[in-house]
Order: sequence, then C-alpha cells, then structure tokens
Amino acid sequence: MRNGTAAKFRRDLTILIVLSVVYLGAAWFVTNSYYQLILTLVPIWAAFGVSWNILSGYGGQLSFGHASFFGIGGYTMTLALVYWNLTPWLGIPLGMVVGGLAAVVIGTPTFRLRGHYFALSMLAYPLAILYFLQYLGFQEMSLPMHRENPALYLEFSDPRFYTLVAVGLLAMAVLVCILVENSRFGLALLAVRQNELAAEAAGIDSKAWKMRALIVSGMIASGAGGLYACVQLVVTPDSVFGMLVSAQPVVLTLFGGVASLWGPVIGAAFLVPLSKGLDATVGTFLPGIQGVVYGAAVIAIILLAPDGVYWTLRDKFFTKKTPVAIPNASRPDRLVNASVTAGVALMKVDGLSKNFGGLRAVSNVSFEIAEGEILGIIGPNGAGKTTLFNLLNGVLPPSSGSATIGGVSLVGRKVHQICHMGVGRTFQVVRSFPRLPLIDNVMVGAYGAGGVSDQDAADAAIHALHRTGLADLAGVEAGNLTNKQLRLMELARALAGRPRLLLLDETLAGLGREECEDILDVLKRLREEGMTICIIEHTMHAMLRIADRFVVLDHGAVLASGPPREVVENREVIEAYLGKKFLAAQNA
Repeated sequence: MRNGTAAKFRRDLTILIVLSVVYLGAAWFVTNSYYQLILTLVPIWAAFGVSWNILSGYGGQLSFGHASFFGIGGYTMTLALVYWNLTPWLGIPLGMVVGGLAAVVIGTPTFRLRGHYFALSMLAYPLAILYFLQYLGFQEMSLPMHRENPALYLEFSDPRFYTLVAVGLLAMAVLVCILVENSRFGLALLAVRQNELAAEAAGIDSKAWKMRALIVSGMIASGAGGLYACVQLVVTPDSVFGMLVSAQPVVLTLFGGVASLWGPVIGAAFLVPLSKGLDATVGTFLPGIQGVVYGAAVIAIILLAPDGVYWTLRDKFFTKKTPVAIPNASRPDRLVNASVTAGVALMKVDGLSKNFGGLRAVSNVSFEIAEGEILGIIGPNGAGKTTLFNLLNGVLPPSSGSATIGGVSLVGRKVHQICHMGVGRTFQVVRSFPRLPLIDNVMVGAYGAGGVSDQDAADAAIHALHRTGLADLAGVEAGNLTNKQLRLMELARALAGRPRLLLLDETLAGLGREECEDILDVLKRLREEGMTICIIEHTMHAMLRIADRFVVLDHGAVLASGPPREVVENREVIEAYLGKKFLAAQNA
C-alpha cells in the first residue's frame, strides 16, 4: 500500500461495511418479490460496473465489450451445473478463473490497438461468442432445480438470501478496487490513463499493467455474470452477451463517476431501480424503456456533470485543502548519484539516423556525454533535437546507428526499459497526471525505477521534491500547478527514478526570467551532486551559463560541437541559428 493511504483505506472500508449493513437491513423488510429482485440486481450490476471501472476508469482503456466476461461467467457456471452437477458456490469461482484466462486471450492481441480502435475491437468479442453459442445450440439454458438441497445450489425460496449473496459479491469487488486504488497498481493505472507516454518514460510498463487490470476486471465481471445466471435461473446468449449488457457498466460508471471507487455503486443505485421500475409500469406499451433511460442518463451526464455524479459533488462540496509541507527527505545519501567518474563517457551515440519516408529527421549523429557534465543540444526549430531525444529513450526506433549507456545498447528497447537502465526524461510539452497529487506524480517515477518498496518509493519522491523546491506543494493536484511548478514536477519525477542521465527537453520553455533563474539554480545544484544532463534549450543566455559543451544540429545533422564560446563564434552556427546580432550582443 502506498505511503499515506492507510487512513483512506480504513475510511473506505468503514464506508463499505456501513453501506452493506444498511442496505441489507433495508432489504430485509421488503417482502414484494419483484422489488426484492431489483434489490438483488443493483449490487450485481454495481459489481459489474466496478469491474469495468478497474480497466476503463482507472486504466483508461475504454471497453465496449465487457459482456464477454459477464457472459463467460454466466455460461461457465450454468454448463458446470447442468453437465457436472457442480454447485454454483464452486461454479462461480470456476467462471472467474475462465474469465481471467479469457482476459489474457483477449488482451494479448487487442492491447496492440489504442483509443477508439481498442474500444471497438472489444465490442467484437461478445458478439462473436454470442453467435458461436447460438451455432452450438445453447440458445437457452435453464438451471435444473435441486429441491433436496437448495442452499447448496443457490436456489433460495426466500429472495432476500439472493440479495445477501449479491451484496457479498459487491463488497468483495469493492474491496479489490480499494486495494487497487491504494496501491502502486492503481497509481500505475491512473498514470497510464492520464498520460501513457509520460508513464512509460517514468519506467511504467503500460502493457503489463493494462493486462493485469484486464485480468482482475474480467474475473470480477465473470463472478457477477455467474451470480446473475443463478438469480435469473435461465441464460441466453442475448441476456449475457448482448449489446445492452455491454452498455450497462459503461453507463452506470459514467453516470456515477469514472475512476472513482463509488461511481459504479452510485450509478447502479440510481439507474437500475429507475429502469426496472419504468419497465414494470410502462414496459408493456413502451418496450425497450431501459435503453431509453440509459440513453437519457448519458445525455444528462454530458450536459450537467461530465465527470459523473461523484466527481461533480466532490469538487463542489469537498474541495481538498493544500496539505502542509512534507518532512525533510530521509536517507538522501541513497538517492544522490555518488558514483560519478568525471570525464568518463556515460553515453555514446554513433551514426544515429531516423527516416520518415523520404524525410531524414536525424542524419548520422554522433557524440558522447561524459559523466557529470551538462551537454547542451541546440539548433533551429525543426533541426531534429526532440526526435533525437525520442530515439535515445525509445519513443522512436532508429533507422540506423547505435546509442549506448554504460556500454549497454539502447537500440531496440522499450521506453520503460530504457528508464530502468537509468535514463530519465522530461518533455517539450509538460506531461503530467493532472488528477493526481504532486507527490503521486513523482512517486510514479520512483515506482517506475523498479525493485523498490513503498517506503523506498516514498523516500525517493520526498527527496526529489526537496531537491526541486516543491515539498510545500506535495498534496496539490498537478492540474492546479503553474507552468514553472509543472516543469519542476517533471524534473522531480525523473529524479525519483534515480537516473544516471537526464534528458531535459526545453525545460525553460514558456517561463519568465525569474522563473528561469529558479530552474537554473536547481540544475546547478544537480550538477554539483554529480548528475549527468543532456538538455535541449533555445534560451541561449541560460545555456551559456550551465552547459559544459554544445552540440549543434541543423537539418538533422551535427553542424558543430565543442565548448560553448567556441561554438557560438562558429561562422556556420551563426548563419544557421544564432545570427550576427546575437554575437554582437555577446561581444558588446
């Protein structure tokens, strides 16, 4: 569990227990069988929404086909009961295992896609399974009755016991979600959701975390589908794999609040009774009223509360106060690069090139970066500077050439793997996780380094915040930070991973003179600690103050390299980039 989340865990667990007891207490006094059915369906659909929320809410991987897992759970339990006489108490867990395996099969090819392509491809799976089951002749399957031992087969004469089981299922689903939300699992998913490239650059293996989220999500959804079949006593492909089933968790969670613990519960508590009540009263002459209700709910949310009920109420009535400063960093000696050997080449780049069709963005670039030095990469706009950084940290594969750090090749490695090798990265346009507090933004970098405990990650994040002067803002959401603070936050996130080399892409962009001075002071302190830095920057007066050497790029190729004063007086550099007025101003 992440540092500082124990209190939140206890609070959420207490709320879960209280809500469960209150719900069951209220349900116990309901005797009407139809209302009892609704009270049972609410927690089942809420659990289904929780499962969707783990993948699509926290992980940001929009799924329109979660009925795949819901239906797999329902049919696995039913087939095991019909053909093996297996009690649902074992059939539902079996369906969850099958759902987890199905998640691996589905996720392996589908995670190659992104955005709406991923969402639409997920929709194909439940439809394919639906038609396959119909082809096999499983159009309708009724659960056999076991009057001699009904409790063993979840066949209660009193429907209130179904509600008890359903609330138990929802409680377990929410408990799993609480554990996810308050662990590095949840932090990694939220980071991937808000900015996948930034998460990868911080060392997060996004594909692995998304696959874990899909497995957990699929298992919970399968459990909900298995219990749903027990309650309905009959399953058909349309009832568990249909389009409306896939839409159900999406609408419930969007209404309640995506990426919130209680969003699916709020959505189910409001929309399920409303749709079922309308279906019972006006469904005979307005068939399909449930779809109308869900459509109206989506429109209402888009217009009135785009973030969902939970987030809208929280932001309006429970605005967070800025917390006090975090304590001084503990064990800083573990976090400073103390093994620098000045003058020894840390990174070597040899003949690195990148072609985009007929355009050669980077052309045969070669240079070295010595340990403990600050190397400035300069050149006009479009010279290939950011493309060069993208090649060095794995965002783009090179067309040819090589790059090594500590003698180990970087070519062919993924972004998070290069981060683990000790290459930290900031971006030309700040990539933050705006919904996460500053401390969590930085802890992503600490976790991404790999092989650290929660306490070590917290220590690394705290130390990085102190090194960049942001400790007083630790609890502020990144979306509320200024441009300078965001630049320092990115730097702190890179530092939390204990890098051997920092790649800084226009860290001073968009800042005023005083703000530039503050960041330059931080960079000077890092150099004094022995940090190796490669920086792209257009602010030449700043670069002349901090850089030990310059490499000048023009049209993707190295135009000049050497000490700053020698480079700025180079005639080719003046003509291609600086201009004669700059040199005259320097000599004045």
